[in-house]
Amino acid sequence: MARFVRAFGLHQPDQTPCGQPIPTSEAHALGELARDGALRQSELAHRLRLEKSTTSRLVTQLINRGWAQRTPAPDDGRGVLVELTSHGVKAAARLAEARAERFSAVLNRVPEGERADVLRALTILTEAIDET
Repeated sequence: MARFVRAFGLHQPDQTPCGQPIPTSEAHALGELARDGALRQSELAHRLRLEKSTTSRLVTQLINRGWAQRTPAPDDGRGVLVELTSHGVKAAARLAEARAERFSAVLNRVPEGERADVLRALTILTEAIDET
C-alpha cells in the first residue's frame, strides 16, 4: 500500500496525483462542487471526510482563489452553502481533464485483459476502507 501511495503521488499534499499544482483537498472539493452544484458546507465536510473546521479553512482557500463563494442556506439561517464561481467551474474542468488523462494513461499501461480485475480490486479496496 505504501508503495502504491508513493508511486501515485498521494503523499504529496500540495499537488494532485495528476500533477496539478493545487492541494489535493482543494481538488477534491472542486470535484464535489462541480459534480453536484452548491452544497452545504457540512455536507462537503462529510463527503471529504474532513472536520468541519478543516473544511471551513478549505472553503476559505477556495474563496481566496476566486473559485468558490459562500451563501446563506435559504431554508436554515445557520446553514451555509458553498458553490463554485465561474472561475471555479473552469478550474474544476481543468482538473477533471488532467485527472482523466492521468488515469487513462495509467490504466492503458495495465494489460488489457487485466484492466477489469484491477478496477474490481480497487472497488473492493475502497469498500473495505469505507467499512472501517
